[in-house]
Amino acid sequence: MIDETASAPNFVLLLFRLVLALVFIAHGWNHVFGGGKIEGTGRWFDSLGMRPGLLHAWLASLTEIGAGVLVGLGLLTPLGAAAMLGVMVVALITNHMRNGFFIFRPGEGYEYVLVLATCAVVIGGLGGGGWSVDRGLGIFGGGWGQLILTAAAGIGGAAVQLIVFWRPGKPQNAESKA
Repeated sequence: MIDETASAPNFVLLLFRLVLALVFIAHGWNHVFGGGKIEGTGRWFDSLGMRPGLLHAWLASLTEIGAGVLVGLGLLTPLGAAAMLGVMVVALITNHMRNGFFIFRPGEGYEYVLVLATCAVVIGGLGGGGWSVDRGLGIFGGGWGQLILTAAAGIGGAAVQLIVFWRPGKPQNAESKA
């Protein structure tokens, strides 16, 4: 006999994890293989002031894919969620915040990034649920500690990345320095 009270929340959490994972994996995959491929993504990151652009294109893409896999499996869930949060905080600050709230505004507003960042914090705090690798391993069952870990690691990692690498404004080439 199936316990409805236990299976419905676990199913919903699994569905939430899988959809969030799919969004991040697809986004990272598209950065590497879609449109302008990783080189075009690198030029775009450079135009945002994340220098060197190609390095950050790879970091963001592999982080999105890796975090998506972790969250999808429910493995080290707060760490995968923190990685998702970190990528979204960098995207929010470097690209979306200046464009206002709505995604349909020119340059894309921050509503979508805000939703994904919030989803990452939620899944980090809740944990992977009963149908996760974490549960099978007896780790990361959810709670305040995980919520704080997710938020601190995600926001802290983004802050370090921005402080060290974000240089908004037009890149200077050899001719403009002369």
